[in-house]
Amino acid sequence: MAVDAMSDSLRFAVIGAGHLGSIHARILHENPRVQLKAICDIDLARSQEVASLYGALACHDLDGLPDIDGAIIATPTSHHCAVASKLISMGIHVLIEKPIASTVGEAKTLCELARSHDVRLMVGHSERFNPVILALKSYDLEPRFIDSQRVSPFSFRSADIGVVLDMMIHDIDIILHLTGSPVKAVHAVGVPVIGVNEDLANARLVFENGAIANATASRVALKTERLIRMFSREMYVTLDFSKKVGRIIRRGKALEEGGLDLTSPELARITNPLEFMQKDLVRIEQLVIKDVEPLAAEDEAFIDSIVTGSDPVVTGEDGLRALETARLIIDSASQSLADADL
Repeated sequence: MAVDAMSDSLRFAVIGAGHLGSIHARILHENPRVQLKAICDIDLARSQEVASLYGALACHDLDGLPDIDGAIIATPTSHHCAVASKLISMGIHVLIEKPIASTVGEAKTLCELARSHDVRLMVGHSERFNPVILALKSYDLEPRFIDSQRVSPFSFRSADIGVVLDMMIHDIDIILHLTGSPVKAVHAVGVPVIGVNEDLANARLVFENGAIANATASRVALKTERLIRMFSREMYVTLDFSKKVGRIIRRGKALEEGGLDLTSPELARITNPLEFMQKDLVRIEQLVIKDVEPLAAEDEAFIDSIVTGSDPVVTGEDGLRALETARLIIDSASQSLADADL
């Protein structure tokens, strides 16, 4: 169900007035294509606080919503399915913050419901809109190995889920997007430190096309770091999501032209191998980054999909695949912990 691009601006609500919900509210309020009509949260005082900033209606349940075209769901994960199901059934387009749902069954239900009601269902894997990922679009990259690291102190915002669904799911989505291949095997370990769910996890994913990915996530670290390194047959890529910088390393002029004997005794006598490598063996290219706010770009893409009736950049099915993979990782990590206790 597309919306006439020449009609009045889209009417939106934000469901969940916590950290992410308040950011989405600010972004939608600033978007000229949108009217922010309502903020909904079971904590009415909190919804009133955020709604008052933007002249929106405050309500504490979905029955109090005015007529809207779209909604962003930023509730705890355990409420995603119930909230989204009701909105989709009303013909409202929804963007659900990651992960799409608590269980694979719930995610499948939401995808089927969105198809049957012809509404746009998008999942908030915001790292797809990080400038470093957007900058990679101009490169023909087919990664054979990916290594991701995502660590931070405990945020207290997602205590209802473990670190795989809280943090690693971002990298799972990016890895699935970049490899473009079904997962063949998963080997993982994970341990709880603060709560009952895993707070540290590492997973090794093997894909049907032969690519391999290694993902590490921790929410008990003393620093915040979001890095991905990958290599293909033609290049090596390093990305820093937090600093929004990246670089590409490829064969340099000496190797491209050929004729260089790497076993030559003369090369072994070079006093500064690093300098020679950087000048002759490889080319180091800094990614050209256009600084954008990922959540703002994400919301804009959602609005575009509503207006045009096209598939969102991150579809419900994308969210489902990320959740299926996350669940495989959680199951593997649980089994590894159980085996260690035998």
